[in-house]
Amino acid sequence: MRKPLVVANWKMFKTTGEAAAFLDGFLGMMQGLQGVDMAICPPFTCLVEVGRALRQAGSQVALGAQDCFWKDDDAYTAQVSPRMLADPEVGCKYAIIGHSEKRGRLGPRKEVPPPEQLASLADNDETVNAKTKAALAHGLVPVVCVGENAQERDSGRTRAVVEKQLATCLAGLDASQASSLVLAYEPVWAIGAGTPCQPGQAVEVIRDIRALLSRLFGIDSAEKTRILYGGTVKGDNVGGFMEYQDIDGGLVGGASLDPKGFAAIVKTTLETTSKPRR
Repeated sequence: MRKPLVVANWKMFKTTGEAAAFLDGFLGMMQGLQGVDMAICPPFTCLVEVGRALRQAGSQVALGAQDCFWKDDDAYTAQVSPRMLADPEVGCKYAIIGHSEKRGRLGPRKEVPPPEQLASLADNDETVNAKTKAALAHGLVPVVCVGENAQERDSGRTRAVVEKQLATCLAGLDASQASSLVLAYEPVWAIGAGTPCQPGQAVEVIRDIRALLSRLFGIDSAEKTRILYGGTVKGDNVGGFMEYQDIDGGLVGGASLDPKGFAAIVKTTLETTSKPRR
């Protein structure tokens, strides 16, 4: 059985003081909770303080970063390397890699910047592959994101798009490495949209992802790999996604910013996955 995982992606939200206030409320609500893994991925500016607070509290909540670079040290201004994230004084366990917003694939409510600015969000399948390998080399667990946009879904290319992303993002990995990372399916068209992705739509793609993993790395590896859903996960819809045994948790964006709201998502995930599922 794959243990469920719920990851909070705070994106570009929270100062160190706001992060501390969140933890004051959230950690108490999670005390003694078993059967579900949790991670918080704050902005880089908060990593050290959040990591220290989690360790001092003896919390089972893990720390993650929202990205990492593919080299350890070099003249790359503003980049953060996996060696830095794995530093015990920081203490990251996870690193989100290839999030749709880092690829410049923005949800329907986002204003797409002009090309000269969009290049600043220029992750692609090749950079995701390099970052994934670098993260694994430093003992980090990559949370590798894949997913289609509205145009790709409307043209019936979801499976082809996601399979191409995965084949390149995971190129050169062996079965052991593949089973140790986490995948997150995030339909870009559903992020912040008025028409959300339905659980049945999500599990269809996630089953395709697991089938591709079986072809690439073998059935045993595919069955060990955790695949999350990440497309506007909220307290009132997470239970519907977790009813499917192929969905191993959630990558939560805006709904993870409120301690009570995120705690409710974690508890619903645990409650739903503890029962027989489809």
